[in-house]
Amino acid sequence: MEAEANRPADWKHFDDFAAGIATNRLPATDALTGQSFSIALANGRGVRLSFTSANNVEWNERGEAGSDWYEAIRVASDVFFVNLTFSSRPTEDEAFVVNVKTRRVLSVRERVRDAAEAPGEPRVTQVYMSGVLEDGAVSPGSLEPAPTRDLIGLTSHYEYSPQHVYEHVYLSSQRYAWQNLVGVQRGHGDVDLATTYKFGENQYVFGFREFIIPVASIFFYNFDDMRSTGKFLGVTSKGAIENKPAGAFIRMKSRTTYESGREPV
Repeated sequence: MEAEANRPADWKHFDDFAAGIATNRLPATDALTGQSFSIALANGRGVRLSFTSANNVEWNERGEAGSDWYEAIRVASDVFFVNLTFSSRPTEDEAFVVNVKTRRVLSVRERVRDAAEAPGEPRVTQVYMSGVLEDGAVSPGSLEPAPTRDLIGLTSHYEYSPQHVYEHVYLSSQRYAWQNLVGVQRGHGDVDLATTYKFGENQYVFGFREFIIPVASIFFYNFDDMRSTGKFLGVTSKGAIENKPAGAFIRMKSRTTYESGREPV
């Protein structure tokens, strides 16, 4: 559990604000059932995923294998957001954003660290890595997922439910600010570490890692449909590690521009 000395007295826990935050989320799909992905990541990892049912996947990586829970959501034409948890590694999960047409992939691995492992840093870590669906006969199309500065200066509102409305201000390539406009966290806000990848035209993968409570998130932004789809990994008020779904309608509000030579990092 997070160090209470660093947590304001009225600060809400992960499970307090997560209740109902999937109300406006896109539905899960069983469209991958019976299919298999062979994923080659840029860091040399090779992952084989075989989807045996709507929520069970058999995976294999470097001789290690398992059968675990997954969820798939179609977040754009030909694009799936696939989230896996691991019964043998309950502090970890992994999300794959996959375009089955262009064969482009982005992996985000998350892990909840012990509180004493990295004092002063967010408890939940994230590792981003681009890749492809293997097919030796066909070259991957479109752009390779990569870090982007496209969102810097943007202010947007995210309505996860009528009781969950948040404002995001994308400050730099490394940080964003949030505040709760409607909900149990109303009046609360902070600046946290963030990462943004461009996945396709008007498509972004955004993740943040909070300092005050042990929680992180991964979201796919579809700016054509103005939908945000993703999940949280965090530690509840009772010390349990949970993977929670979330999704929102996006409303862009404003954008700050910067003079040359005075841009954020």
